[in-house]
Amino acid sequence: MAVTDVSPAATAVRGACALPPLAAADRGRLLGGTHHDPHAVLGAHPVPHGVHLRCLRPGARAVAAVLDGVTWELHDEGEGLFSGGIPVADPVPYRLRVHYPQAVVEVEDPYQFLPTLGELDLHLLSEGRHEELWTVLGAHVVTHQGVQGTRFAVWAPNAAGVRVCGDFCHWDGTALPMRSLGSSGVWELFVPGLDEGALYKFEITRSDGSRSQRADPMARRTQIPPATASVVTRSHHEWGDARWMEHRADRPVHAAPLSVYEVHLGSWRPGATYRELATELTSYVRKLGFTHVELMPVAEHPFGGSWGYQVTGFYAPTARFGSPDDFKYLIDTLHQAGIGVLLDWVPGHFPRDEWALAAFDGPHLYEPQDRRQAEHPDWGTLVFDYGRKEVRNFLVANATYWCEEFHIDGLRVDAVASMLYLDYSREEGAWSPNVHGGRENLDAVAFLQEMNATVYRRCPGVVTIAEESTAWDGVTRPTDQPAAAGLGGLGFGLKWNMGWSHDSLAYIAHEPVHRKFHHDEMTFSMVYAYSENYVLPLSHDEVVHGKRSLVSKMPGDWWQQRADHRAYLAYMWAHPGKQLLFMGQEFAQGAEWSEAEGPQWWVLEENHPAHREHRAIRHLVADLNHRYVTTPPLWEQDTSPSGFTWITADAAEDNVFAFLRHAADGSPLLAVFNFSPVVRHAYRLGVPPEAGKAGAAWEEVLNTDASRYGGSGVANDAPCRQEAHAVNGFATSVAVTLPPLAALWLRPAGSAGA
Repeated sequence: MAVTDVSPAATAVRGACALPPLAAADRGRLLGGTHHDPHAVLGAHPVPHGVHLRCLRPGARAVAAVLDGVTWELHDEGEGLFSGGIPVADPVPYRLRVHYPQAVVEVEDPYQFLPTLGELDLHLLSEGRHEELWTVLGAHVVTHQGVQGTRFAVWAPNAAGVRVCGDFCHWDGTALPMRSLGSSGVWELFVPGLDEGALYKFEITRSDGSRSQRADPMARRTQIPPATASVVTRSHHEWGDARWMEHRADRPVHAAPLSVYEVHLGSWRPGATYRELATELTSYVRKLGFTHVELMPVAEHPFGGSWGYQVTGFYAPTARFGSPDDFKYLIDTLHQAGIGVLLDWVPGHFPRDEWALAAFDGPHLYEPQDRRQAEHPDWGTLVFDYGRKEVRNFLVANATYWCEEFHIDGLRVDAVASMLYLDYSREEGAWSPNVHGGRENLDAVAFLQEMNATVYRRCPGVVTIAEESTAWDGVTRPTDQPAAAGLGGLGFGLKWNMGWSHDSLAYIAHEPVHRKFHHDEMTFSMVYAYSENYVLPLSHDEVVHGKRSLVSKMPGDWWQQRADHRAYLAYMWAHPGKQLLFMGQEFAQGAEWSEAEGPQWWVLEENHPAHREHRAIRHLVADLNHRYVTTPPLWEQDTSPSGFTWITADAAEDNVFAFLRHAADGSPLLAVFNFSPVVRHAYRLGVPPEAGKAGAAWEEVLNTDASRYGGSGVANDAPCRQEAHAVNGFATSVAVTLPPLAALWLRPAGSAGA
């Protein structure tokens, strides 16, 4: 080993630089993983006549410091501690040459580096206002003080100590204790030489002395489940969707066409990767004409049977289908094909897995201290503490993270009702009222308002969508406008209309002969249609757990089921509000959805006896989307009463509904629905005189009974003339042939998009 001058004089100088062995208290805390400032006792520190250097290298036989090509042997203090005095003027950069039984390695010492987080970052973290939280916490490959490595930072304010461990240290964190950055609650360490691909966790020692290895709450990549380690990552993806991003905010979403295909990535094409899905899913959705896809949760989750709704890695796309860059490639490909991407986001709860968020650094951190409020009674999970500023920051930043880093166009926020009410699914005595004595969760309201305001401010063109199942007032109202309990609007852009789904599905499940007694189940939605900005969802929730597939809900034989299926879809596309359809329902698969099997693609194959019928319904869905996008009356005034006029809402004996939709310029579309199995000839329907001059021709835009859709082919072969014949309270009317169990869309001849 190369050594400097070892004359008696030089040895005396080195001895003058040395300090006594580490104090027992510091030694115990350092080796026990509870030292809050390991950099104070490790690394190089100025002393009289030079510097004193100490390192912690468990398992090493000998350690030497290398400065400017000169090697200085360190004294073995036992238990992996080595130290010595070196006669240099300043703590200049050095490397450690470590002799292990099997090898000799030369590395940078993590404890010679300054903190990687600045004062502004720490201030924003402490205030709970760091809108780019993912850029400071977690693991990041950086060049720090001229050296490349990975900086680690984790929020664990209750921990007695935190260490980094991983495959780079045989999962023994003894040599890598992190330093506490004071009142911020953040622990930090820069590990030089560590690059992307490394596996890691945080080894946390609680105040009671218990210890556990935890996945990084801010990990941006994970191992493939059931493995649970976090993965150091950095992005190399170069986006090609600049045109999409530049123009996605051109039209407000509530005044734009929005037709959504809901997808569970794991079962849409079982075994497919993100990159394979980029090709197949994009091609499929484009052919069907949907404007957007909505992806059921992709954030990392340990149990596939949860469909992604029990998240352990809020910042990491699931590794089941590839890397974060692969997921970006999927979104990029969809965007370049003109298809938007909505993401199912789950800020309402998290699972109890002992390696994840639950009881992270003590009895509670991300969950409330009050166990009655911390435990979700329905799902066996834990609820976030929305009143804690750092937890709220974790979630708000997560929302913007998906939109900014992955170019997500919208967030469908799961289970909003479970957040809004303190007594949600709780028995009397199992919850505490708010400061005003009410049942509203004021902290959750404030969180949702902050999340929406932040996303809309930072991400132009992005829409937030609430899955909210109650009559909470003001879900889609701006946060500065009065709403429920004087709390202001929640600030969402859209809300799932689950009442519409429940009522209309109940109606369509009745035999036609009984539907007249349930007519209001189809008309009631218009009573509240403009109370919020709505999406009409036929989601995965409607076709699982014994609820049957959409076509199987319909009564009658196979022909009648398909006819009802077609008419019902046309009803949804014509009704005010955006629409969402879950995969498999676009071709009327017979079985309810199973995440283990996915859609029944084989019913579309040539050798299936009903392949023509299934393909015909898929053809209808493609035509519905095409007609919809090119027909402004169907979407331009979705949130305004001036966009809708009932023609007949009381033809219960006939099972007939008819209404007009109006574009902003007044141009109309007439939608008529005959939910009885009989043809109705010359069925007269009133239309406003201003909808078309006397003698004007109304032509079919869509007929779900057309032969190409598998129908009986009953149609209005000639245009229907508007006549001065009063009916339905209108001075003029048209006589229309209504096919059985079918929908008709008609527009004045020559209208744009007709």
